[in-house]
Amino acid sequence: MTELVCGKMLQRLKILHRLKILQSLLLERCLPALPVMPASDRMPFSKANAVPIMKIPKRIQSLVDEGLIDAVLRQLMSGKEATVYVVRCGEEVRCAKVYKEANQRSFHQNAAYQEGRKVKNSRQARAMEKGTRYGRQVQEEAWQNAEVDALFRLAAAGVKVPRPYICFDGVLLMDLVTDADGNAAPRLNDVELDQTLALRFHAQMLDQVILMLGAGIIHGDLSEYNILVDEEGLVIIDLPQAVDAAGNTNAGPMLERDVDNLTAFFATFAPRLAGAQYGKEIWALYQAGQLQPGVVLTGRVAVDHRTPNVGAVMHEMRLAREEHAEQARLRYEEDH
Repeated sequence: MTELVCGKMLQRLKILHRLKILQSLLLERCLPALPVMPASDRMPFSKANAVPIMKIPKRIQSLVDEGLIDAVLRQLMSGKEATVYVVRCGEEVRCAKVYKEANQRSFHQNAAYQEGRKVKNSRQARAMEKGTRYGRQVQEEAWQNAEVDALFRLAAAGVKVPRPYICFDGVLLMDLVTDADGNAAPRLNDVELDQTLALRFHAQMLDQVILMLGAGIIHGDLSEYNILVDEEGLVIIDLPQAVDAAGNTNAGPMLERDVDNLTAFFATFAPRLAGAQYGKEIWALYQAGQLQPGVVLTGRVAVDHRTPNVGAVMHEMRLAREEHAEQARLRYEEDH
């Protein structure tokens, strides 16, 4: 029996081999030879040589059907929460950010990031709290809409971010950030820096963080990996985890972590930045109502030696528990 099966497999392989030879002969006789361009002569991607070169991904097809995208040029990058493609929309070249499904993302929707985000009604809030299928769908939409809302708010506040156009079927369509030659802009971690440029970029980023905070937004995952370098400077990207500065109790630590990440990165090129506390200083000024664009920062924060009022803290905790119990009672009465 085994010999019979092996014989049939060998016969099929011989037939396939003959078909491949015949196919090659037909191609050689019917098609002219195509010259192969040396790698050194190939043009990098730019708006000037943007031509369709790939099949339309399934997740983008609905945008093509709606006339929002005309062609997909190439994949630009694949990250922990999305895959980004370069696309053509009429005469414009833009990028399409396709969000990955929740179970495929390595960046989890931690409750610390979702705190303070508003949903349309109490039914959605309860569904999200219970973790129902509808609740997970609402949560996913809120995760995607958070980036769209943040981009529009930040652009209006003068923060350098890609200009958004629309978020449709889990795909965010926005401007393609390019360098001086029209090529896709590199990430900050891929750019060669010296001390002078590192200090200039660090100051730029502190200005951007202050503008973001003025708009009520904290990035929440800011580092050299989600900052692009265009012909004019730095552009902030990847904001689905952005948090509300006033409505999130973790806002202060998140801002400090963002700024500390940036300072540590730039300190590898400019050692004098090492150990600076710009994050704490910015947050302290924000809480005191003294933060404004152009404020002079020192990177130093005075240590508070006052003894904490434990009684007052316990009182606030008791009030919070009573408020939570009252909200639960009202939800129960509404449902019954």
